[in-house]
This record gives sequence, structure tokens and C-alpha cells, in this order.
Amino acid sequence: MKEEVLYKVTYRLPYDLQFFAKEDSGGDKTEEPTTKKLQDARKEGQVARSTELITASGLVTLFVILKLFIKFIAEQLINNFHKTFLSIDKIAGEEFNIAVSHSLFRDGILSIIRTCLPIFLITAIVSFSVILFQVKWQVSGKLLQPKFSRINPISGFAKIFNKDKLVELIISIIKMALIFYIVSDALKDHWSLLVTLYDISLLQAVMLIGDTVIDLGLKISMLFLVIGVADLIYQKLKYKKDMRMSKQELKDEFKNTEGDPQVKSKIKVRMREASQRRMMQALPQADVVITNPTHLAAAIRYDKDTENAPVLIAKGADYLAQKIKEIAKENNIEIVENKPLARMLYYNVELGAEVPPELYQMTAEVLAYVYGLKNR
Repeated sequence: MKEEVLYKVTYRLPYDLQFFAKEDSGGDKTEEPTTKKLQDARKEGQVARSTELITASGLVTLFVILKLFIKFIAEQLINNFHKTFLSIDKIAGEEFNIAVSHSLFRDGILSIIRTCLPIFLITAIVSFSVILFQVKWQVSGKLLQPKFSRINPISGFAKIFNKDKLVELIISIIKMALIFYIVSDALKDHWSLLVTLYDISLLQAVMLIGDTVIDLGLKISMLFLVIGVADLIYQKLKYKKDMRMSKQELKDEFKNTEGDPQVKSKIKVRMREASQRRMMQALPQADVVITNPTHLAAAIRYDKDTENAPVLIAKGADYLAQKIKEIAKENNIEIVENKPLARMLYYNVELGAEVPPELYQMTAEVLAYVYGLKNR
């Protein structure tokens, strides 16, 4: 009986774990956005605004104006209607051609524009003011620039089936239901009046229809206004959440704006080394080195012909203090121990600065001692 040997074949497909990672590898976005990020987003045209509020404010303004001036508007439209047909009646016996019809049409359109243009201008101004109230004045053409990512079908489907679109869909369904309820309730109250249109004059009929439509429009626009205010609050909260940054993004932004901390640290070290070299080069000009005696050292120079007061040309602590004392010995500069003066010079006087008046007396005593040793 032959032994059967079973071979187990395993197929391994290479894959990259980063494929399953989120786009933001910098960690959770838990930090508040910086001023720079908000400014950059604003330049890109990304601001918290509610189109619902803009539309609602325009509708409310339109219907309020119509409510106040409905009688004037109705009279103007009826007068324009009468004027047009009276003109037709007058020229009925004359030659009626294309030029005459164009003239009548132009006069009618101009009359309608003169009546309605102020209303639409006021509505547009109010809507523009609401936009400024939301986003302030910032002109940005970035949103008008073409981007291939906007026509990417994959990202397009991702935008359609996301949480924000679901919220917008729910809000739209709620709005349609409320509008249907408002319209049906308004028509129910005005239905008995609408059936009497044949028994009243044209102006009264226009006024009645106008009042009905305007009342209905006001109720719907006020509903939109409430929804718009709620949507603005939601958009601001959403914008603030979207603008949050991860800790890695904060570090990267700091590097880009302030520079790499490591590079800045190296620059400071080199600047300090260069300052120390210049200080050591100027040290042989000192008249005296005042010590702590072991931890601090301060070198003073005084030229009565060119300087109003003694000048601190070198100072250091620990290793640098020992280095200053070594150079002082090499150049035969007197080293004097004075703990209070050494501490005050080290901590309160900058390199190259004159000794302050408060230290004149102590400094003068040290210089007098040194000059006495050198018979100066």
C-alpha cells in the first residue's frame, strides 16, 4: 500500500497595511485650529456659512415688501395692462406692424421693471448683508479655479454617501413636510374667499390672490429663517470640528512658520559660540577680572578718554569663568575677588554695556586697587 503524501500549498499575496490607514496619519484631530490654519482656510474660500439663511433672509425681505406695497404694485400692474390695451385700441385702425408691437412690448416691460426693480434690489442688498454677516469681507477666487478632484467619480460618490449628505436629506424631507402642512392649512383658511373671485373687481381679485400668496410666502419664509439660523449654528460647529488639528499637524505648522526647533537650537549655539570668540578676543583689553571666586568671572575695561564709565567686555560662569581667568593670567590682567560685584555684573549688565551708576562706587574701589598695584 503506497503512502500518500499531501502537500499543503499556501498562497501569500503582498499587501500594504497603509492602504487601510486613514488619510490623516498624524493621529486624532483633537487640538483647536491655529490662527494660521483658519486664515489659510479663509483664503481658500472655506468658511462657515449657511445658504439656507441667505435664501430665507431674501424670501422674508421679498414677502415683507410685497405685504407693505401690494396695493401699489397691483395698481401699477393693472394700469400698465390698461395702458397697453388702450394703446392697441388706438392704433387698431392704423397700420399695426412689427415696430409698433416692439414699442408696446418695450413700454410694458419697462413699466414692470420700474415697478419690481426696487423690490429685487432691496432683497439682493439684504441677502448680501447676510453673507457679509456670516463670512465678513473676503474675496477669494480659489473656489472658481478648476480642480480635477472635483470631477473624480470616486470622491464624488464618497461625498454623496456621507454623514453630511444624510443630514441634509433629512432636513430637506422635514422642510417639505412642513411646507406641505403650511400650504394645506393656508389654502383651507382662504378657500372660501378664493371661490368668490368672479364676483369682485379685477383689482380686488388681484389683491385677494396677492394677500393669499404673500401670507403663505411669509409663513414659509419664516420657517426657512428658523431653519437657516439652526443651520448656521450647525455649520459653525461643523466647521470648528473640521478645522481641528492633530498634534503632528501642529508640529509641522510650527516647523513651517517658526522653523525647525533643532535648526533654531543649532543657530543659537553657533551664535553663542561666535559671541564667546569675540568676547575672548576683546578680553586682553580688560583692566581687571572680578571673580566669585570660582563660579563667576566678569572683565571690566575703562578708558577715561573715550568712555563715560567702565564697560563690561566679558563674563562667564563655571568653565567659561575659568577660561576667562586663564586668559587674564596669560595677559597679566589682575584678578580680584569680589563676590557681590561679580554676581551683580554677571546677572544685571549686558556684554558691551556700561556699568550702571548703582555699581560705580564698588567698581571704582576695585579699579583704584588695581591702579595702585600698577602705580597708575
